[in-house]
Amino acid sequence: MAQNNQQELGKTLWSIADRLRGAMMADDFRDYMLSFLFLKHLSDSYEKSAQKELGEEYHGSLQQWYKDNPDDVELFENQMRKRNHYVIQPDYLWSNIANLADKQDEELLRTLEKGFKFIEEDSFESSFKGLFSEINLNSEKLGKDYTSRNKLLCKVISTLEDGLKNFASDDDYLGDAYEYLIGQFAAGSGQKAGEFYTPQNISSILSQIVILDCHNPQSGPKKSLSKVLDFACGSGSLLLNVRRQMGKNVIGKIYGQEKNITTYNLARMNMLLHGVKDSEFEIHHGDTLANDWDILREANPAHKIEFDAIVANPPFSLRWDPTEETAKDFRFARYGVAPKSAADFAFLLHGFHFLSDGGVMAIILPHGVLFRGGKEETIRKKLIEDDNIDAVIGLPSNLFYSTGIPVCILVLKKCRNSEDVLFINASEYYEKGKRQNYLREEDIERIVSAYKNRSDIPRFSRNVSLTEIRDNDFNLNITRYVNLSVEEEPIDLLDVNRQLKETDAKIEEARKKHNEFLKELGLPEI
Repeated sequence: MAQNNQQELGKTLWSIADRLRGAMMADDFRDYMLSFLFLKHLSDSYEKSAQKELGEEYHGSLQQWYKDNPDDVELFENQMRKRNHYVIQPDYLWSNIANLADKQDEELLRTLEKGFKFIEEDSFESSFKGLFSEINLNSEKLGKDYTSRNKLLCKVISTLEDGLKNFASDDDYLGDAYEYLIGQFAAGSGQKAGEFYTPQNISSILSQIVILDCHNPQSGPKKSLSKVLDFACGSGSLLLNVRRQMGKNVIGKIYGQEKNITTYNLARMNMLLHGVKDSEFEIHHGDTLANDWDILREANPAHKIEFDAIVANPPFSLRWDPTEETAKDFRFARYGVAPKSAADFAFLLHGFHFLSDGGVMAIILPHGVLFRGGKEETIRKKLIEDDNIDAVIGLPSNLFYSTGIPVCILVLKKCRNSEDVLFINASEYYEKGKRQNYLREEDIERIVSAYKNRSDIPRFSRNVSLTEIRDNDFNLNITRYVNLSVEEEPIDLLDVNRQLKETDAKIEEARKKHNEFLKELGLPEI
C-alpha cells in the first residue's frame, strides 16, 4: 500500500475513534478500538489462508464449510495451524462479527466474549492468556445494561467496517494503521504516553545503529541477528522497527519485557498484527529492575542468554527502592547501584549485562546521566574506563509526548577496539511542530551516517579521546566536546579606528553644509 494511502487509512480510523468514543476517556476507548483492529487482522489473514487450503473450487463461507464437513474439521484445523500458526473458528471471525453488528444482532456481545476467550486460550500453540484482559465488554462505560452495550458495540464495529472497506488490504496495512493509532492516542495522553510509545523517527535511529556490525559499522547491517531485546518495550514499536530495518535479513527471535499490563497486551497484539509469528517473539509481563523473567536469571551462568541487539526507552529518572541485596545482584555488582532518585543506570546495566560480546546496545536516557555525580559518576566512570561507551548522541528537545526535555542516546558495546568516544550534537536538526518537534528523514540520516563513519564534523560530531574525557572528570556533557557556538570573526582595531576617523570627517563636512543653509535662512548655526 502506498505511503499516502497508509496515512489516509490512519486518519480515517482516528476520525472514527474520535467520533465514536463519546464520553469515554481516550485511553479506555483505545483498548476497544485496537482490539477490534487486531481481530480483523487475524481474521483477514486466516480466511485468506483457509481459502488456499480448501482450494479455489470452494467459494462458500467458512461457517458453511464447518457445517457441511464436521468430520474434517479437526484435520483442517491441524493443517491451518501448520500453515497459519493459529486457528479462528468461523463464529469468531471478523466477517461474522461485522455481520452481527450490521444486523444489530443481540448475540454480538456474547459472541465477542467467546471469541476473545478462544483467541486467548485456543487459537495459538503459544498461550496468549489475558490478551484482552483490558477489554471489559460488561463495563458500564459501554452502557448500563446488556442491550445498550450491545447496541453501542454494533455501532462501533459497523462504523469501523464501513471505514475500512474502501482500503485495499495487504499484509501490513492494519499493522501500520495500528501504529498510527497508538501514536495518535499517545499524543492525547500527555505524560502517560511515555509508558508505551517511542516516536517512529527516534526508533529509527536506535534500530539502524544496533543492526550494524560491531567491529565495522561502515560495512552495514548484519546478515542475521540471533536475539533482539527491548527490556522496557511498551507497545513494541522499537522492536518492530529493528525488524523493519533488517528487511529480508534474519532475526532469530524478538524478546520484550513490559511492566504495565495494558501496554504488555498492546505489544503482543502489535507483534501479531505486523506478521510476527507467535513462535518468533516472546513478551514478558514483569518488572525489569526486579529481574523477574526466568530466562534472564542466572541459576546457571554457563547458559546465560545473550542478545545481539538491545534497544530501550525506559522511564526517565524513575524512583526505585534498591536494597542491600541489590548491590550483590550480578547485573550491578561490578559497577555499583544507581541512586534511589533515578534508576536510569539500573536500566542501562540490566540491558548491558545481557549484551553479547559482538552485540550493540542503544538506550534513550535523560541528559543527567552524562554529568550527575555520586553513584552515577562511579558507574559512568567504570563504563568509560572499561571502554564500553561507544557513542553519545544528543537529540533536540520536545521530541517526546511525555516530556519536553532534550534526551540522549547512549550506544554501548563489549567489542570495542577504539579508545575514542563519538559525540554527536544533533540538537539543532529538526522540524518544529505545533505541539512537539520531530526529526526529518535527512536529520535521521545525518545522525546515522556520522555514527557509521565516526565522522568529525564541525559543530555536529567529534571523536574524543579517553584522555580528554578523564581530564574532564568523566563528564560526558555533550556541549563540552561539540560546541555549537559560532566563533566570532577577529576584529581589526586599526581598521575600525580608520573607519571612525572617516565617519567623523563626513559628519564634520555635513555639519558645515547644514550651517550654510541655516545662515541663508537667518537662523543660528549649530
